[in-house]
Formats: sequence, structure tokens, C-alpha cells
Amino acid sequence: MELIIILLSLGLLMFVAYRGFSVILFAPLCALLAVLLTDPGHVLPFYSNVFMAKMVDYIKLYFPIFLLGAIFGKVVEMSGLAKSIAETIIKVVGPKRSMLAIVLLCAILTYSGVSLVVVAFAVYPFAANLFRESNIPKRLIPGTIALGAFTFTMDALPGSPQVQNVIPTTFFKTDIYAAPTLGFIAACIVFILGMCYLDSRRRKAEKMKEGYYGFAGDAKTEMAAAAEAEKLPVVSLEAEFSVARQIIAFIPITLVGVMNKVFTIYIPKWYPNGFDFTAVGMDGYAKIETSQVVGIWSVEMALVMGILATIAFNYKGVLTGAKAGLSVSIGGALLASMNSASEFGFGAVIASLPGFALVRDGLSQAFTHPLINGAVTTNILAGISGSATAGMSITLGIMADKYIELANQFGIPLEVMHRVIALASGGMDTLPHNGAVITLLAVTGLTHRQSYRDIFAITIIKTITAFLVIGVYMLTGIV
Repeated sequence: MELIIILLSLGLLMFVAYRGFSVILFAPLCALLAVLLTDPGHVLPFYSNVFMAKMVDYIKLYFPIFLLGAIFGKVVEMSGLAKSIAETIIKVVGPKRSMLAIVLLCAILTYSGVSLVVVAFAVYPFAANLFRESNIPKRLIPGTIALGAFTFTMDALPGSPQVQNVIPTTFFKTDIYAAPTLGFIAACIVFILGMCYLDSRRRKAEKMKEGYYGFAGDAKTEMAAAAEAEKLPVVSLEAEFSVARQIIAFIPITLVGVMNKVFTIYIPKWYPNGFDFTAVGMDGYAKIETSQVVGIWSVEMALVMGILATIAFNYKGVLTGAKAGLSVSIGGALLASMNSASEFGFGAVIASLPGFALVRDGLSQAFTHPLINGAVTTNILAGISGSATAGMSITLGIMADKYIELANQFGIPLEVMHRVIALASGGMDTLPHNGAVITLLAVTGLTHRQSYRDIFAITIIKTITAFLVIGVYMLTGIV
């Protein structure tokens, strides 16, 4: 019965999210329903001291990354930087390779620190125009953006400033460049398999004579074409290709990566013993351990540098729409962080219930190897919470000390634990109730029925890759 209660709560959250309702409201309701069915007397204490406490902890740590990533993404768009990068990619790969161009554009933006949800908004106009010109079905756009934004640049490539790659640093005292070789191998696997899948879908649609709007000659297709022609985002790429301009366009996003590494090296030197507030007469604050915040601080400072560099790239364009642009980006950051924090609070409540102990103990007995246990547990909790960050945070919040102990017993570097758990967090997180999936479909104007199949296929590829990387490490020992 305790396990059924958890499954009921999870199923209800997935259903309401699938129907488009906000998880900010329904995550606590579904969590408290599980508490109510377990012990009605625990509802109020669990809401105040479990759900809200964990939600606040999450926001305290990671909201600045969401905020700076959203602002960076907006200034990238307003400055024309995204357009310049898109021109370069299309020039290099060719306009006929629309899927590859969009995947690369998403990958460059996410690896430079632009928030994942912001990438969906920024890239969709380019994707819509390229897919329409190449007559590739519009329903394949979400899967293409998902491959570029939600997978290998999110948590596989070493140095990614995305929060999914930052969270393990606070538990394992690693940095965002942990296990670089394994991360690069994982990124290659996801990219190659993902592109093969998307291309097979494109070729199948071409064989069936399905174009951007649907099947040729279908009355519904003609109506869809007429209806969308009025609202299709217009993106005109420059006819003249300026090499100097395109090179300059890559400077701000390159700067984020470079400064990220610089701050990762120098912050521990600036604060070798952390920061003790009692030394400055503030006794009510806990001492900060540098190893737990270096990953967060370095990303935040690097994003600030990227924002300033992007403004310098085209300050007139940014300042013209600064008021509206900042409002949009701040609103987006609040929504994204609150979604993730609410799902994190939901997962924390579920993890506190007796039924979860059955799941946890069962996993511990079934998977004694820390890498396999970490990958399986993280995937399950990411799927339950519908969030990579929430699933990973819950897993590490409960099991980090145990994983460190087991890793030392098995002789596994904590860098490998970092990379495997980060990879696993981006596996089954993208179930139908995932906030980023819902947002992506809303941006593209498509439904789960039309496009979720391709997103789920990318999800399966990403999930399998985490276990393939474990196999590579166990066979070779490379890090």
C-alpha cells in the first residue's frame, strides 16, 4: 500500500503536467496527497519543513544560475549573436542539413551557458524556417531541439555550465570538468545515435511524401499551411557572409567557457580556507566550504562576463529592448527555477515516505556497485520528479555520503561518480510531465501526440548512454 501511494501521487502529477497544468501548484498538492494517505497528521509539518525547506534550499543554491543563464540567452538574442552563429553554422554544414544545423546551434548555445528553456525560444524561429525550406515535417522540430539542448551539452561534455553539471560539484567536491574523457565519449555516442535516429525519421517522412505541413494533397495539410503562414516566425539570414563578424560573434560564448575554467582554478586560491563569517563579526551564518561552491561561483561569474561581452558586441541592439528583454528573461528564470524547485520539493516529500524506503532498499540490494546504483536511482527519481536537477539533487541528498564511501571501497574516482550521475539525471527526466518538454512543445505549437515520440526516443538513447559509459569505465579504467 505504501508503494501504491507513491505511484498514485506520481501518476497524478504526470497526468496534470501532461494536461498542461502548472507543477508549481500541483507538485505540492500531489506530494501532500501522498502524505495524507500515509498519515493525515503529518500533512502540515511535511509541507512546512520538508517541501518548503527543500524548495528554498534548491532556489538558494541554483536560482542565480537560472537567472544569469536566462539573461545571457536574451542578450544573445537581442544583440543578433544567435543570428550570426546560425548564419555561420548554415554556411558550414549547408542549408540542406537543417537538422544538423539546428542541433549544432542548440549545442553551442547551451554549452555557452544559455538556459535550456531559453534555447528553445531562441532557436525555434531558425528551425521553423529551415525545416519549412527543406520541407521536413514540423513535428520533428521538438526532437531535434531536444537532442541539441537537453542531452550531450547539458551534462555530458566536460565544462558545461548547465546546472545539471554543477550540482554534483557541491556533493563530491569535484569541478565541472570531471571525467573529461568519459564525458566526451558519452557526448559522441548521444550525438551520433541521435542524429542517426532523426535522419531515419526524416527519410521515412520523405518516402511517405510528408512535408513540413503534412502529407501532400491532404486538405488538412493545405489548411495548416494557410493558417501557419500568418504566424510563422520570420528570420532573414544575411545574404553577405562577413567572416570578421562571424568570428567576433563567437567571442562572448567562448569567453564564458574560458572564464569558467579560469575561475574554477583561481576561486580555491582566493578562498583556500573557505569563508568564515565569524571572522567578520557575523556569528549567525555557517562557514562556506570552497569546494562546495566553486562550481556554482565559477559558472555565475563566467556568465556575468559573457553577458557584458555580448552587450559590447551590439550594445545598441541590447539597450533598445533592454527593459522588455530583462522582464521576459527574469520571468522565464523565475518560472524555470520554481518548476524545478517545486519538483525537487515533491521528490523530497516522496523520499521521506515509508514507501520510498522500500524502493531505496530494493535498489541497494539489487545494485551494489555504486556507479550502477547511482545511475538507476537517479534515473528513477528524475523520472518521478520530472526533472533532471530535482532527481539528481534528491539522489545525492540521500545517498551522496554512501556513494563516496562505496566509491572509495571500489577504488572509483569521485570524478567518475560525478559524470555518471550527471549523465543519468538527463535520462528518464524527460517524461511527458517534464517542464522543459512541456515548454518546448508549447513554443513549437505542437502536442505530445504529434512530437513526444521523438523526444522519448532521444530520452532512451540518453538513458542507455549512461550505462554504456559505466561499461567503458569498468573495461578500460579511463577517466
